[in-house]
Amino acid sequence: MYHNKKFLALIPARGGSKGIPNKNITEVKGRPLIDYTIKEALASDYIDSVIVSTDSKEIAKISTNCGAEVPFLRPSELATDESKVVDTVNYTIRELKKMKQTFDFVVLLQPTQPLRQRFHIDEAIKLIVDKEIESLVSVSEVRDHPILYRTINPEGSLVNLIDQNSTVRRQDFKTFYKVNGAIHINKINNNLNLDTSFNDNKFPYIMDKKYDLDIDEPFDLEILNIMVENIK
Repeated sequence: MYHNKKFLALIPARGGSKGIPNKNITEVKGRPLIDYTIKEALASDYIDSVIVSTDSKEIAKISTNCGAEVPFLRPSELATDESKVVDTVNYTIRELKKMKQTFDFVVLLQPTQPLRQRFHIDEAIKLIVDKEIESLVSVSEVRDHPILYRTINPEGSLVNLIDQNSTVRRQDFKTFYKVNGAIHINKINNNLNLDTSFNDNKFPYIMDKKYDLDIDEPFDLEILNIMVENIK
């Protein structure tokens, strides 16, 4: 709790994954991937409850062993490749309300961003309350500047992604950020738009890009194995 506001940490972890089978519970340095997110959420000074939303009994068992709560399994229709995270979030909030558990904010923590630390979570929580805003998303400065990005038109020619001359000096580059998927925080109210994308949350919480590692394919796990013991 922070300033009398209750915070729910929600970790979505469906069983199906294509790029890496059983990705959310793949072991990294002897720990399931999801444990890296669970442990940081549990260590937060302000999180009131840490809940994993999953359709998998195996993930549920591992998550509870790691210290999270799994009060119910997610319906199969909310665990497909086409399912929207916001629908899962709203379902979880509704079910918890039936169980007399209510919160002021939901903190969405994707288990595929395992380098996020407890201090990031706490800083983001303080920011959204102190600024009196309703939604926040973590961002990191991009590694490759979009001034160097190109698309290819139907004629086969390169087209600049942004309208800026690429001869500009690097030190004069405008700063660009990417939504990194590590932290999304939304105020819970009766008007939560089911078509909302959490990536469209308006206020930024800026994280150092060294903490931005999205686990999407096997090579990302190799990087994580190198970084996980050295990140601070």
